[in-house]
Amino acid sequence: MNALAALKGKKILVTGAAGFIGSHLVEGAVATGAKVRALVRYNSSNSWGWLDHLPKETLSKIEVVAGDVRDSHFTQEIVAGVDTIFHLAALIAIPYSYTAPESYVDTNVHGTLNVLQAARTHKCRRTLITSTSEVYGTAITVPISEEHPRQGQSPYAATKIAADAIADSFYRSFDTAIVTVRPFNTYGPRQSARAVIPTIITQLLAGNEEIRLGSVEPTRDLVFVEDTVAGFLKLAVANGAEGQDINVATQTETSIKEIALKLIAQINPKAKLIVDETRLRPLKSEVFRLNGSNQKLKMLTGWTPSTSVDAGLGKTIEWFRANHQSYKSDLYNV
Repeated sequence: MNALAALKGKKILVTGAAGFIGSHLVEGAVATGAKVRALVRYNSSNSWGWLDHLPKETLSKIEVVAGDVRDSHFTQEIVAGVDTIFHLAALIAIPYSYTAPESYVDTNVHGTLNVLQAARTHKCRRTLITSTSEVYGTAITVPISEEHPRQGQSPYAATKIAADAIADSFYRSFDTAIVTVRPFNTYGPRQSARAVIPTIITQLLAGNEEIRLGSVEPTRDLVFVEDTVAGFLKLAVANGAEGQDINVATQTETSIKEIALKLIAQINPKAKLIVDETRLRPLKSEVFRLNGSNQKLKMLTGWTPSTSVDAGLGKTIEWFRANHQSYKSDLYNV
């Protein structure tokens, strides 16, 4: 029997539903037969972010709510009656966290606290808190297990470390049913332009022959977005997951330079890499190596990545060819 069948008919809340992973997770949750409430951040233009790009048939099965997890009263209201919460609402761009760290504390820490308080009040069956591989900083040991030391090498990473700790405290103090899901470097269709793969692809599709990047030596553990979503959904129903920090990783690593050369070869072999010093992270803030252990996730759920890097990059390029007009390739997105 498919374990995800347990989600059929259940009321699920996805915060951060307008974003990259969130919109894919909404699609995945709808496919299980769950009743999905999708939280998007309120804006006066009534934009639902990437949810606006979903097929009408899928959108017809979603309850879209606009609001903000930073408001505790609102958060209590949207969690009422919910069985499972996938909490993805966050500020995520590392460079912008250097500019506006207080806003990251407000959303990533205070917003997560509000979700946890609501989950506790309404006795939700399970709440999945989205962490990030950035909490580990540069790898001290590889592959990086969930016991690896935390290193807040950017204000963004520091706020996610704090959010993870608050989630753990709710599990220990109040027996709130928490799972901390720690995706490594998720990529694919709809990813934000501030991420390295969309940065490269959009420059190439714009016809640029000089592809400007920050440091190209760091390595990343690349997980295709469909595999990340599968990890989230499996952890929503997995026995023994509560109270755990769990990586979603391929346990392999690819350098930024290798990624760039793969994309150049597929889109415009004449293009050259240029290291742009304005895009470099501060030296002590750069995460030089990420390679995550996926043994705990495999043990708990049987998850394995189904998409290779080459196949995933091919799918991503195909999507960006059809949608690159939505991106500003001539600007450096932070």
